Amino acid sequence: MSAALALEDSPERHGADTLTAGRGAARPAAVRVLCEEAPERVHELQRLGVRFDSDRHGALALGLEGGHSARRIVHAGGAATGRRITRRLSALAATHERIDVLEGTEAVALLGSRSRCSGVLAAGPAGSRAIGCRGVVLATGGAAALWIRTTNPRGATGAGLLLAHAAGAELADLELCQFHPTALVSDGPRDGFLITEAVRGEGATLLGDGGERFVDELASRDEVALAIRAQLQSTGARAVAIDLREVDLARFPNIAAALAEEGIDPARETVPVAPAAHYTMGGVATDVDGRASLEGLLAIGECAATGLHGANRLASNSLAECFVFGRRAALAALDIPPAGHGPVIPDPAPPAAAAPSPRTREALWRDAGLLREPEGLRRLGRDPDPLARLVAASCLARGESRGAHQRVDLPATDPALHGCHVVLDGSEEARIEHWE
Repeated sequence: MSAALALEDSPERHGADTLTAGRGAARPAAVRVLCEEAPERVHELQRLGVRFDSDRHGALALGLEGGHSARRIVHAGGAATGRRITRRLSALAATHERIDVLEGTEAVALLGSRSRCSGVLAAGPAGSRAIGCRGVVLATGGAAALWIRTTNPRGATGAGLLLAHAAGAELADLELCQFHPTALVSDGPRDGFLITEAVRGEGATLLGDGGERFVDELASRDEVALAIRAQLQSTGARAVAIDLREVDLARFPNIAAALAEEGIDPARETVPVAPAAHYTMGGVATDVDGRASLEGLLAIGECAATGLHGANRLASNSLAECFVFGRRAALAALDIPPAGHGPVIPDPAPPAAAAPSPRTREALWRDAGLLREPEGLRRLGRDPDPLARLVAASCLARGESRGAHQRVDLPATDPALHGCHVVLDGSEEARIEHWE
């Protein structure tokens, strides 16, 4: 989780790094909000009982990752930060007197009219039920598991985006999926396991087929991922090697455990890695308070598109985003007036969205992977999966190469598209908007 906490660091410096990584597409207002508010969100998590890693003096141990000009990455349990935070906050939520946790229950539709969201339709073991509210906050994660090679859990296929789209809310930047450079290559179940960028900040190196370094390991993710792809294309290999022998893996116990399961001893041998779909920078279009275009609907985290990340997310800004914009959205939701009527369950109730097929996931990897061509994108635009079609429409609408979006036919970045975002309304038609 990134935050300007070091004495020599500042929110302004963090903001400059974020804007640089965003390749001219990051929204300055969202960047400013994140970088100014992230330090206090770290302290708030500490007050809630989250224990972050500390140095030998008891101060927060701040790591360095690609694209950052200072040490500002807060970790918990090495690369297990998300798990540690989730475990603590889940325990607090489960016992909070004003929170009802509905396990085994799935949101299948947003309720209301085309001008107002007034609740959610939930399906569970006992059937469907309508839950009415002033504000619905989507926190459903991203869609990177739409791609067949991914670092994500299999359920991260954009369910929240489909709910919002069906209700008429605008989506944005679906062409901007970040490919993490270093995901494990394996024939086993750990294929795609994330080898965190933090190990490169601690001295890990990337090696080509001949054992030579070929890229600045701390360059931004889009640069490193494309450099690895070029290596694989020139050699025909499945993977490049990451050398962890100079890294103290006691600081990254989950990586050490995962590699041990694969029979890899990183103290003696290199680890095979290659890019994988990792993070969707697009999602439900929102302002800096999480408000979507549909009144009563808000979105936060990876399912939202504030414009914060631009065309290339700066490492560890995503977890900071969850807590900075999550708090702002909660406060904004409290200001929404009551709908004046309860939600109505449609008859028949809509079914939950089907999981993408392996064929769709392979098509995303082939036609909307690190490099895109118009013919493949048009083919993807005929896919049965609605979100795959929306990704294709967005890729075709951005007529340039920028950050995570690389068009073979249009390899240059178009200065006229600086600050511009691809927006889709309730249809599958895409338009270009400039966000202040």
